[in-house]
This record gives sequence, structure tokens and C-alpha cells, in this order.
Amino acid sequence: MELISTPLEGVWVLQPRVFGDHRGWFMETHSTRALAERGLHYDFVQDNHSFTASQNTLRGLHLQLPPMAQAKLVRCTRGAIFDVAVDLRPDSPTYKQWFGSELSAENKAQLLIPKGFAHGFLTRTNDVEVLYKVDTYYSPEHDRSIRFDDPELSIEWGVSDPILSEKDRNAPFLKDVSY
Repeated sequence: MELISTPLEGVWVLQPRVFGDHRGWFMETHSTRALAERGLHYDFVQDNHSFTASQNTLRGLHLQLPPMAQAKLVRCTRGAIFDVAVDLRPDSPTYKQWFGSELSAENKAQLLIPKGFAHGFLTRTNDVEVLYKVDTYYSPEHDRSIRFDDPELSIEWGVSDPILSEKDRNAPFLKDVSY
């Protein structure tokens, strides 16, 4: 597994080695040892799986506040997404900066997002499935959302009128999120 650094400290693209032959393929999707070799230590406690029917559906931006903040390891197993991590660590030199990467069933890449980041994705195809590991259980009272089109973040989603849930449509701007 190759770990590729990004401009945001702690955010990594993981590119698995894929072994294929006439029967199909095999890949390792998670290795505690490979992460530890880079000084990354996560104890993932829950796997989540989502299905999205339509292209241009945007899920996010979502985060959980401390002490229930979550690190995530995200991959797309069907279709393609534009996956985004936003640094919300106030003491970070990249505070309010974002990084986006295409994750797809075809490229098999994953995005590792540490605690202190908001996360969201835009579906680039119909019939998308996303799997992700988290290192802390879901906690409704620590759950927060931020508007996908917050001008303070200026995320370049590549779509102006995405399909949104009611929760995401009504999400506050970052400046109005209660911490």
C-alpha cells in the first residue's frame, strides 16, 4: 500500500496494490502496520456503508466535535466521488483549507482523514457506494454540519446546484457553527 501525503497535515491518499489475473483481483484495503510505519495510529471501531442513487448528490460537510471527534478512512466501492476534507483545527497552519480527491471503484484509492476535519463528498456517477471506517462511535449530540458552499471555505465542488438532504441544505456557515 502506498501512502501519498497531501497539503493538509494528517490527510493521506492511500493507494492499494492490486493483484489481478484472469479470475479478478485482490487488494489489501487496511493495514495497521502500513499506517504505523508512517507514525499513524488508529483503532477503527465502526464501518459505515452508504448508497447514493444519483449523480451530483452532495453529502456533507459533516464532523463530530471532541471528545467524540472521528478520524475516517474513506473509499468508494461503486461509482465515483469527489471526496473532501476541510481542516478545522484552529491551531493548524492549514486551518480552513481543504483537500479533494477522486475516489472510485476503478482507482481504488482511499482518503485518510484525521480528527479535527469536516468531511463531505459529491457523487460523480449514479449508483455510488461508499465505505468508511471511523475510530469513534457516532454521537448525535456531537454531530455538526457546515454548508457545502460556505464562501469562507471556497470548496470547488464542480457543481452549482447539487442534490442535498434537508440537513445539508439547512446547515449553517462555519462562522455560525457552535463548538
